[in-house]
Amino acid sequence: MTERPKILCVDDEPNVLEGLKLHLRRHYTVHTATGGPLALECLEREGPFAVVLSDMRMPGMDGATLLGQIRRRSPDTTRMLLTGHADLDSAIAAVNEGQLFRFLLKPCPPPTLLQAFEAGIAQYRLLTAERVLLEQTLRGVIQTLTNILALTHPVAFGRANRLKRHAVDLARQIGIHQDLWPLEVAAMLSQIGCIILPDETLEKLYQGGVPGEKERAMLERVPTVTEQLLGNIPRLEAVLSILGNRDKLYRFDPAKLDAVHVGGPILKLVGDFDTLINQGNSAELALDTLRSRSGRYDPTLLDAFAAIRSPTGQRRAIKEVAILALQIGMIFAEDVRAKTGVLLVTRGHEVTPGLLERLHNLQGVETLPPVKVVMATAAADAADG
Repeated sequence: MTERPKILCVDDEPNVLEGLKLHLRRHYTVHTATGGPLALECLEREGPFAVVLSDMRMPGMDGATLLGQIRRRSPDTTRMLLTGHADLDSAIAAVNEGQLFRFLLKPCPPPTLLQAFEAGIAQYRLLTAERVLLEQTLRGVIQTLTNILALTHPVAFGRANRLKRHAVDLARQIGIHQDLWPLEVAAMLSQIGCIILPDETLEKLYQGGVPGEKERAMLERVPTVTEQLLGNIPRLEAVLSILGNRDKLYRFDPAKLDAVHVGGPILKLVGDFDTLINQGNSAELALDTLRSRSGRYDPTLLDAFAAIRSPTGQRRAIKEVAILALQIGMIFAEDVRAKTGVLLVTRGHEVTPGLLERLHNLQGVETLPPVKVVMATAAADAADG
Protein backbone atom coordinates (compact mmCIF):
# COMPACT_ATOMS: atom_id res chain seq x y z
CA MET A 1 0.00 0.00 0.00
CA THR A 2 1.38 3.39 -1.03
CA GLU A 3 1.98 5.77 1.87
CA ARG A 4 -0.27 8.81 1.71
CA PRO A 5 1.45 12.20 1.31
CA LYS A 6 1.82 14.29 4.46
CA ILE A 7 0.37 17.80 4.44
CA LEU A 8 0.16 20.61 7.00
CA CYS A 9 -2.72 23.08 7.36
CA VAL A 10 -2.22 26.23 9.46
CA ASP A 11 -4.96 28.57 10.71
CA ASP A 12 -5.60 30.34 14.00
CA GLU A 13 -9.26 29.24 13.92
CA PRO A 14 -9.72 25.60 15.02
CA ASN A 15 -13.07 25.35 13.21
CA VAL A 16 -11.42 26.18 9.90
CA LEU A 17 -8.77 23.51 10.52
CA GLU A 18 -11.46 20.93 11.29
CA GLY A 19 -13.20 21.76 8.01
CA LEU A 20 -9.97 21.43 6.02
CA LYS A 21 -9.14 18.16 7.72
CA LEU A 22 -12.61 16.80 6.96
CA HIS A 23 -12.18 17.40 3.22
CA LEU A 24 -8.56 16.24 2.96
CA ARG A 25 -8.10 13.32 5.34
CA ARG A 26 -9.43 10.72 2.86
CA HIS A 27 -6.53 11.48 0.52
CA TYR A 28 -3.68 12.70 2.75
CA THR A 29 -2.14 12.37 6.20
CA VAL A 30 -3.22 15.72 7.59
CA HIS A 31 -1.36 17.64 10.32
CA THR A 32 -2.66 20.93 11.70
CA ALA A 33 -1.26 23.89 13.63
CA THR A 34 -3.02 26.94 15.09
CA GLY A 35 -0.27 29.44 14.34
CA GLY A 36 3.13 30.08 12.78
CA PRO A 37 5.37 29.04 15.71
CA LEU A 38 3.42 25.81 16.22
CA ALA A 39 3.63 25.11 12.49
CA LEU A 40 7.42 25.43 12.54
CA GLU A 41 7.60 23.11 15.54
CA CYS A 42 5.44 20.61 13.65
CA LEU A 43 7.72 20.89 10.63
CA GLU A 44 10.76 20.04 12.75
CA ARG A 45 8.96 17.18 14.50
CA GLU A 46 6.87 15.63 11.72
CA GLY A 47 8.29 17.01 8.45
CA PRO A 48 9.06 17.17 5.69
CA PHE A 49 5.58 17.86 4.32
CA ALA A 50 4.63 17.62 0.68
CA VAL A 51 2.32 20.65 0.93
CA VAL A 52 1.76 23.37 3.53
CA LEU A 53 -1.40 25.50 3.34
CA SER A 54 -1.52 28.54 5.60
CA ASP A 55 -4.08 31.24 6.31
CA MET A 56 -2.82 34.76 5.59
CA ARG A 57 -4.12 36.62 8.63
CA MET A 58 -2.86 35.14 11.88
CA PRO A 59 -1.68 36.87 15.07
CA GLY A 60 2.09 37.15 15.60
CA MET A 61 3.22 35.63 12.30
CA ASP A 62 1.19 36.00 9.13
CA GLY A 63 0.92 33.31 6.49
CA ALA A 64 3.37 34.86 4.02
CA THR A 65 6.06 35.14 6.71
CA LEU A 66 5.46 31.56 7.85
CA LEU A 67 5.69 30.17 4.32
CA GLY A 68 8.90 32.13 3.79
CA GLN A 69 10.36 30.40 6.86
CA ILE A 70 9.21 27.02 5.57
CA ARG A 71 10.80 27.75 2.21
CA ARG A 72 14.19 28.21 3.90
CA ARG A 73 13.83 25.14 6.12
CA SER A 74 12.18 22.78 3.62
CA PRO A 75 12.69 24.15 0.10
CA ASP A 76 11.04 21.21 -1.67
CA THR A 77 7.75 21.65 0.21
CA THR A 78 4.96 23.16 -1.91
CA ARG A 79 3.59 26.29 -0.21
CA MET A 80 0.04 27.60 -0.65
CA LEU A 81 -1.75 30.57 0.94
CA LEU A 82 -5.42 30.78 1.97
CA THR A 83 -6.58 34.37 1.86
CA GLY A 84 -9.63 36.65 1.81
CA HIS A 85 -10.41 39.34 -0.74
CA ALA A 86 -8.99 42.00 1.59
CA ASP A 87 -5.58 40.29 1.49
CA LEU A 88 -5.56 39.74 -2.27
CA ASP A 89 -2.84 42.27 -3.06
CA SER A 90 -0.52 40.78 -0.43
CA ALA A 91 -1.14 37.28 -1.73
CA ILE A 92 -0.40 38.27 -5.32
CA ALA A 93 2.79 40.01 -4.21
CA ALA A 94 3.90 36.86 -2.35
CA VAL A 95 3.26 34.70 -5.41
CA ASN A 96 5.13 37.11 -7.67
CA GLU A 97 8.15 37.05 -5.34
CA GLY A 98 8.40 33.32 -6.00
CA GLN A 99 7.64 32.25 -2.44
CA LEU A 100 4.33 30.49 -3.11
CA PHE A 101 3.00 27.86 -5.48
CA ARG A 102 -0.48 29.43 -5.51
CA PHE A 103 -3.12 31.07 -3.32
CA LEU A 104 -6.73 30.10 -2.62
CA LEU A 105 -9.57 32.52 -1.92
CA LYS A 106 -11.92 32.15 1.03
CA PRO A 107 -14.34 30.49 1.03
CA CYS A 108 -12.68 27.73 -0.98
CA PRO A 109 -15.02 25.09 -2.45
CA PRO A 110 -13.95 21.49 -1.70
CA PRO A 111 -13.34 20.57 -5.40
CA THR A 112 -11.05 23.62 -5.80
CA LEU A 113 -9.24 22.73 -2.57
CA LEU A 114 -8.66 19.13 -3.67
CA GLN A 115 -7.45 20.19 -7.12
CA ALA A 116 -4.99 22.63 -5.57
CA PHE A 117 -3.58 19.94 -3.30
CA GLU A 118 -3.31 17.45 -6.17
CA ALA A 119 -1.30 20.01 -8.14
CA GLY A 120 0.81 20.81 -5.05
CA ILE A 121 1.60 17.12 -4.48
CA ALA A 122 2.58 16.72 -8.14
CA GLN A 123 4.90 19.73 -7.83
CA TYR A 124 6.51 18.29 -4.69
CA ARG A 125 7.09 14.93 -6.35
CA LEU A 126 8.61 16.61 -9.39
CA LEU A 127 11.06 18.64 -7.27
CA THR A 128 12.09 15.74 -5.06
CA ALA A 129 12.53 13.36 -8.02
CA GLU A 130 14.72 15.93 -9.80
CA ARG A 131 16.82 16.48 -6.67
CA VAL A 132 17.31 12.75 -6.10
CA LEU A 133 18.28 12.27 -9.74
CA LEU A 134 20.79 15.11 -9.57
CA GLU A 135 22.27 13.82 -6.31
CA GLN A 136 22.60 10.29 -7.68
CA THR A 137 24.14 11.62 -10.89
CA LEU A 138 26.53 13.79 -8.91
CA ARG A 139 27.62 10.90 -6.72
CA GLY A 140 28.16 8.76 -9.82
CA VAL A 141 30.24 11.43 -11.56
CA ILE A 142 32.41 11.98 -8.48
CA GLN A 143 32.90 8.24 -8.04
CA THR A 144 33.88 7.87 -11.70
CA LEU A 145 36.39 10.72 -11.51
CA THR A 146 38.02 9.36 -8.35
CA ASN A 147 38.12 5.84 -9.78
CA ILE A 148 39.91 7.14 -12.87
CA LEU A 149 42.38 9.00 -10.66
CA ALA A 150 42.94 5.88 -8.55
CA LEU A 151 43.67 3.70 -11.58
CA THR A 152 45.81 6.16 -13.57
CA HIS A 153 47.56 8.20 -10.84
CA PRO A 154 47.69 6.27 -7.54
CA VAL A 155 50.07 8.85 -6.05
CA ALA A 156 47.56 11.66 -6.56
CA PHE A 157 44.67 9.49 -5.37
CA GLY A 158 46.56 8.52 -2.23
CA ARG A 159 47.20 12.19 -1.44
CA ALA A 160 43.52 13.00 -2.02
CA ASN A 161 42.52 10.31 0.48
CA ARG A 162 44.93 11.64 3.09
CA LEU A 163 43.73 15.22 2.58
CA LYS A 164 40.13 14.10 3.01
CA ARG A 165 40.89 12.33 6.28
CA HIS A 166 42.94 15.24 7.67
CA ALA A 167 40.37 17.83 6.55
CA VAL A 168 37.35 16.06 8.01
CA ASP A 169 39.15 15.42 11.30
CA LEU A 170 40.12 19.09 11.55
CA ALA A 171 36.61 20.29 10.66
CA ARG A 172 35.14 18.14 13.42
CA GLN A 173 37.80 19.31 15.86
CA ILE A 174 36.70 22.96 15.42
CA GLY A 175 33.02 22.07 15.75
CA ILE A 176 31.74 21.36 12.24
CA HIS A 177 29.80 18.10 12.37
CA GLN A 178 27.12 18.53 9.68
CA ASP A 179 27.12 19.14 5.93
CA LEU A 180 30.73 18.07 5.51
CA TRP A 181 30.16 16.66 2.02
CA PRO A 182 31.45 19.77 0.14
CA LEU A 183 34.73 19.54 2.06
CA GLU A 184 35.02 15.77 1.53
CA VAL A 185 34.35 16.10 -2.20
CA ALA A 186 36.69 19.09 -2.51
CA ALA A 187 39.50 17.08 -0.88
CA MET A 188 38.93 14.05 -3.11
CA LEU A 189 38.74 16.16 -6.29
CA SER A 190 41.54 18.55 -5.33
CA GLN A 191 44.03 16.31 -7.15
CA ILE A 192 41.96 15.59 -10.27
CA GLY A 193 43.95 18.14 -12.28
CA CYS A 194 47.05 16.02 -11.71
CA ILE A 195 45.96 13.74 -14.55
CA ILE A 196 47.99 16.04 -16.84
CA LEU A 197 51.20 15.23 -14.93
CA PRO A 198 53.44 12.29 -15.86
CA ASP A 199 53.79 9.55 -13.26
CA GLU A 200 57.49 10.32 -12.86
CA THR A 201 56.73 13.95 -11.98
CA LEU A 202 54.09 12.98 -9.43
CA GLU A 203 56.35 10.46 -7.72
CA LYS A 204 59.22 12.94 -7.73
CA LEU A 205 57.05 15.54 -5.99
CA TYR A 206 55.67 12.90 -3.64
CA GLN A 207 59.19 12.07 -2.49
CA GLY A 208 60.04 15.74 -1.94
CA GLY A 209 61.95 16.38 -5.15
CA VAL A 210 62.33 19.87 -6.63
CA PRO A 211 60.39 20.32 -9.90
CA GLY A 212 62.24 21.47 -12.98
CA GLU A 213 61.19 24.35 -15.22
CA LYS A 214 58.93 22.25 -17.45
CA GLU A 215 57.42 20.52 -14.43
CA ARG A 216 56.66 23.86 -12.76
CA ALA A 217 54.88 24.98 -15.92
CA MET A 218 52.72 21.85 -15.81
CA LEU A 219 52.02 22.33 -12.10
CA GLU A 220 50.81 25.88 -12.73
CA ARG A 221 48.19 24.51 -15.12
CA VAL A 222 46.76 21.99 -12.62
CA PRO A 223 44.25 24.41 -10.97
CA THR A 224 42.96 25.52 -14.38
CA VAL A 225 42.51 21.92 -15.51
CA THR A 226 40.68 21.12 -12.26
CA GLU A 227 38.28 24.00 -12.81
CA GLN A 228 37.69 22.98 -16.42
CA LEU A 229 36.91 19.39 -15.42
CA LEU A 230 34.55 20.33 -12.60
CA GLY A 231 33.08 23.62 -13.82
CA ASN A 232 30.24 22.10 -15.88
CA ILE A 233 29.08 19.59 -13.25
CA PRO A 234 25.88 20.80 -11.50
CA ARG A 235 25.74 21.24 -7.72
CA LEU A 236 29.51 21.60 -7.34
CA GLU A 237 29.47 25.35 -6.72
CA ALA A 238 30.35 24.91 -3.04
CA VAL A 239 33.17 22.51 -3.91
CA LEU A 240 34.64 24.93 -6.46
CA SER A 241 34.38 27.74 -3.90
CA ILE A 242 36.42 25.70 -1.40
CA LEU A 243 39.07 24.86 -3.98
CA GLY A 244 39.26 28.48 -5.12
CA ASN A 245 39.76 29.81 -1.57
CA ARG A 246 42.72 27.66 -0.56
CA ASP A 247 45.31 30.42 -0.93
CA LYS A 248 43.22 33.31 0.37
CA LEU A 249 44.01 34.92 3.72
CA TYR A 250 41.64 33.60 6.40
CA ARG A 251 40.87 34.57 9.97
CA PHE A 252 38.75 32.27 12.11
CA ASP A 253 35.15 33.50 12.50
CA PRO A 254 32.83 31.46 14.79
CA ALA A 255 29.82 33.12 13.12
CA LYS A 256 30.74 31.51 9.78
CA LEU A 257 31.63 28.05 10.97
CA ASP A 258 30.71 25.80 8.06
CA ALA A 259 32.55 23.65 5.55
CA VAL A 260 32.23 26.14 2.68
CA HIS A 261 33.69 29.15 4.54
CA VAL A 262 36.48 27.23 6.30
CA GLY A 263 37.11 24.48 3.73
CA GLY A 264 39.67 26.34 1.62
CA PRO A 265 41.99 27.28 4.51
CA ILE A 266 41.61 23.77 5.94
CA LEU A 267 42.72 22.18 2.66
CA LYS A 268 45.68 24.57 2.44
CA LEU A 269 46.84 23.67 5.95
CA VAL A 270 46.44 19.90 5.67
CA GLY A 271 47.92 19.91 2.15
CA ASP A 272 51.11 21.62 3.32
CA PHE A 273 51.30 19.24 6.28
CA ASP A 274 51.01 16.24 3.96
CA THR A 275 53.76 17.63 1.72
CA LEU A 276 56.12 18.00 4.68
CA ILE A 277 55.39 14.45 5.83
CA ASN A 278 56.07 13.12 2.32
CA GLN A 279 59.44 14.90 2.38
CA GLY A 280 60.44 12.71 5.32
CA ASN A 281 59.63 15.03 8.23
CA SER A 282 58.08 13.67 11.40
CA ALA A 283 54.62 14.91 12.37
CA GLU A 284 56.16 16.98 15.17
CA LEU A 285 58.69 18.64 12.85
CA ALA A 286 56.04 19.21 10.19
CA LEU A 287 53.80 21.00 12.71
CA ASP A 288 56.73 23.11 13.93
CA THR A 289 57.50 24.07 10.33
CA LEU A 290 53.91 25.16 9.78
CA ARG A 291 54.03 27.26 12.96
CA SER A 292 57.22 28.95 11.72
CA ARG A 293 55.46 30.22 8.58
CA SER A 294 54.09 33.33 10.25
CA GLY A 295 50.81 34.65 8.87
CA ARG A 296 50.27 31.84 6.38
CA TYR A 297 47.78 29.83 8.45
CA ASP A 298 45.05 30.85 10.87
CA PRO A 299 46.29 30.23 14.45
CA THR A 300 43.00 28.68 15.58
CA LEU A 301 43.05 26.15 12.75
CA LEU A 302 46.73 25.38 13.29
CA ASP A 303 46.28 24.82 17.04
CA ALA A 304 43.26 22.59 16.42
CA PHE A 305 45.16 20.55 13.83
CA ALA A 306 48.18 20.20 16.13
CA ALA A 307 45.87 18.89 18.85
CA ILE A 308 44.80 15.95 16.67
CA ARG A 309 48.01 15.31 14.74
CA SER A 310 50.68 15.88 17.37
CA PRO A 311 52.50 12.62 18.15
CA THR A 312 52.14 13.33 21.88
CA GLY A 313 49.50 11.04 23.30
CA GLN A 314 48.75 9.36 19.97
CA ARG A 315 48.64 5.64 20.05
CA ARG A 316 48.70 3.73 16.77
CA ALA A 317 49.50 0.11 16.14
CA ILE A 318 51.04 -1.10 12.88
CA LYS A 319 50.19 -4.62 11.77
CA GLU A 320 51.54 -6.60 8.83
CA VAL A 321 48.87 -8.44 6.87
CA ALA A 322 48.77 -10.47 3.68
CA ILE A 323 47.20 -8.90 0.59
CA LEU A 324 44.31 -11.37 0.69
CA ALA A 325 43.71 -10.49 4.37
CA LEU A 326 43.19 -6.78 3.70
CA GLN A 327 39.81 -5.40 4.71
CA ILE A 328 37.87 -2.37 3.51
CA GLY A 329 38.65 0.65 5.70
CA MET A 330 42.21 -0.36 6.60
CA ILE A 331 44.85 2.33 6.00
CA PHE A 332 48.26 1.58 4.48
CA ALA A 333 51.17 2.56 6.73
CA GLU A 334 53.69 2.43 3.88
CA ASP A 335 53.84 2.55 0.10
CA VAL A 336 53.00 -0.65 -1.77
CA ARG A 337 55.06 -1.40 -4.87
CA ALA A 338 55.11 -4.15 -7.47
CA LYS A 339 58.26 -6.21 -7.95
CA THR A 340 59.17 -3.91 -10.83
CA GLY A 341 59.19 -0.94 -8.46
CA VAL A 342 55.96 0.54 -9.86
CA LEU A 343 54.04 2.34 -7.13
CA LEU A 344 50.66 0.66 -6.60
CA VAL A 345 49.35 2.36 -3.47
CA THR A 346 50.68 5.27 -1.43
CA ARG A 347 50.99 5.50 2.33
CA GLY A 348 47.82 6.74 3.98
CA HIS A 349 45.56 5.28 1.30
CA GLU A 350 42.37 3.71 2.64
CA VAL A 351 41.37 0.29 1.33
CA THR A 352 38.28 0.64 -0.87
CA PRO A 353 36.29 -2.10 -2.64
CA GLY A 354 37.77 -1.15 -6.03
CA LEU A 355 41.34 -1.10 -4.71
CA LEU A 356 40.84 -4.40 -2.89
CA GLU A 357 39.67 -6.05 -6.12
CA ARG A 358 42.62 -4.59 -8.04
CA LEU A 359 45.17 -5.87 -5.49
CA HIS A 360 43.53 -9.31 -5.45
CA ASN A 361 43.81 -9.44 -9.25
CA LEU A 362 47.47 -8.41 -9.10
CA GLN A 363 48.10 -11.07 -6.47
CA GLY A 364 46.95 -13.62 -9.04
CA VAL A 365 49.57 -12.38 -11.53
CA GLU A 366 52.53 -11.78 -9.22
CA THR A 367 52.96 -12.59 -5.54
CA LEU A 368 52.85 -9.36 -3.54
CA PRO A 369 54.52 -9.33 -0.13
CA PRO A 370 52.57 -8.63 3.07
CA VAL A 371 51.81 -4.97 3.70
CA LYS A 372 51.73 -2.83 6.82
CA VAL A 373 48.46 -1.20 7.85
CA VAL A 374 47.47 1.19 10.63
CA MET A 375 45.19 -0.18 13.31
CA ALA A 376 42.80 2.10 15.14
CA THR A 377 43.34 2.88 18.83
CA ALA A 378 40.55 0.55 19.92
CA ALA A 379 42.02 -2.29 17.89
CA ALA A 380 45.45 -1.57 19.36
CA ASP A 381 44.03 -1.75 22.87
CA ALA A 382 42.38 -5.04 22.09
CA ALA A 383 45.62 -6.40 20.65
CA ASP A 384 47.39 -5.50 23.87
CA GLY A 385 44.70 -7.51 25.64
